[in-house]
Amino acid sequence: MNRHTYEISLTWTGNQGIGTQNAWSYSRNHVVEADGHQPVEGSSDPAFRGDPTRWNPEQLYVASIAQCHMLWYLALAAAAGITVTEYHDRPTAVMIEEPGGAGQFESVTLHPVVTVAPGADQELAERLHHQVGDYCFIARSVNTPIHHRATILTATSAS
Repeated sequence: MNRHTYEISLTWTGNQGIGTQNAWSYSRNHVVEADGHQPVEGSSDPAFRGDPTRWNPEQLYVASIAQCHMLWYLALAAAAGITVTEYHDRPTAVMIEEPGGAGQFESVTLHPVVTVAPGADQELAERLHHQVGDYCFIARSVNTPIHHRATILTATSAS
């Protein structure tokens, strides 16, 4: 078994001079950094007093699920002899907020549109999406149901 470690730096940048004296006295802004990477400017969701121009944890959660699915799908397609020429996804997610403020994601739905080379087995290309959950590190680590509604297209041949 291989063990991989991941380290980031998370810095709150939202102290407006008086710290967290109350819920309105501070910004939710923060910066996520990792060596060798561009910083990610984050905040909370605007529904929770966040900056709408910054990434929020909920968006990053959905993004990590979609990224992991795509990367494993591409690997499985390559191993199965399916040539993918384009991949685009616009995932959606539903989060439930409970009366006391706690909550959780109810579902994440991926909507990958996959273009494969002419002659590729489209049925196999579709089935591979169902295998990704067996491998994707993120999907295997969360308890949110993750769905996908894939569209498989065939690339047009240049004349």
